[in-house]
Amino acid sequence: FASGSTYHWFTYEIAPVFIVMEEIILRKMQEIIGWGESEADGIFSPGGSISNLYSVLVARYKRYPEIKTKGMAAIPDIILFVSEHSHYSVKKAAAVLGIGMDNVIVVKCDERGKMIPSELEENIIQVKKQGKVPFYVSATAGTTVYGAFDPLVHIADICEKYNLWMHVDAAWGGGLLLSRRHSHKLSGIERANSVTWNPHKLMGVPLQCSAFLVREKGLLQACNQLCAGYLFQPDKQYDTAYDTGDKAIQCGRHVDVFKLWLMWRAKGTRGFETLINRFLELAEYLYKELKTRKNYELVFDAEPELTNVCFWYIPPSLQKIPKGPEREKRLHQVAPKIKARMIEEGTTMVSYQPHGNHVNFFRMVFSNPATKKSDVDFLLEEIERLGKDL
Repeated sequence: FASGSTYHWFTYEIAPVFIVMEEIILRKMQEIIGWGESEADGIFSPGGSISNLYSVLVARYKRYPEIKTKGMAAIPDIILFVSEHSHYSVKKAAAVLGIGMDNVIVVKCDERGKMIPSELEENIIQVKKQGKVPFYVSATAGTTVYGAFDPLVHIADICEKYNLWMHVDAAWGGGLLLSRRHSHKLSGIERANSVTWNPHKLMGVPLQCSAFLVREKGLLQACNQLCAGYLFQPDKQYDTAYDTGDKAIQCGRHVDVFKLWLMWRAKGTRGFETLINRFLELAEYLYKELKTRKNYELVFDAEPELTNVCFWYIPPSLQKIPKGPEREKRLHQVAPKIKARMIEEGTTMVSYQPHGNHVNFFRMVFSNPATKKSDVDFLLEEIERLGKDL
């Protein structure tokens, strides 16, 4: 290998094997989403936030190709729609791309954390009345906190009705497409214009490994290419369609696909499916355990759709206090104190956070293939041991 060729690649002559691997894996992922292999396109990017940025970039270019040369001054006020539970990276993309965070509308969710389609439609109508242009919706398949799946079919209907670009941020939940038992939760994803899918999450690929997939072939290239003369000469002796580097906003890129290709070869799709099903079984086991133990309370009482389980530990001192501001104030302090003790003891690590009008709660997420049911039991007993005197 020439210096750096295992790490930085943009043309076929520098990294032929990796470029072909990327094409094969992207085609496989497009097929799993439900797109025809000849029509779709994609690229591996440095994480889900950048994949989501690509989605806004490409959607804007599709609607207003003049943006590439003339800039934001040449186009009207464009509006993006995300849900209350969406990842912050879409707002960040709006800031980076000069659209502005004020032009990102946050759509209400139900108590389960799913975007409400009627609220989305109302917001679109409102924006049109203001003389602005609604142009992009990001639906989430597996939200960060609750692990919720937005109703993709209804959102696709609305996007078609109002001619909006539909992006699905399946960074977290995309892996469920590999499970025959759980893939129905992403029903409607095949109607999206673009998808973010991070194999470094549910599929367990080492960080980083994130795919941005787009349904229309040629769009990524048209949006991003600059045809640098020293890299992308059109008169090479091979088919220059393999020079995929001009699809990216970077120049050199890490070979993120290689880890995924090796894992897919070793495990096969069924191996990934077994792993993912086990994670969901653990989440279901934790959920059922929490329902039977009197010192625990669920943030919402519904079977987990992904591996996220959100709950409060209620120490004995709080159990006699009726629900109200005083109890909430004290409950808010419980999870941080237990977490601090966990870290001091070095026994376990579980995150906590507030969300909306909910005070601090624990958010358990399963994505480690070594986790067993006995670990779940240990976690609950450990929380009680460290928190019972609070």
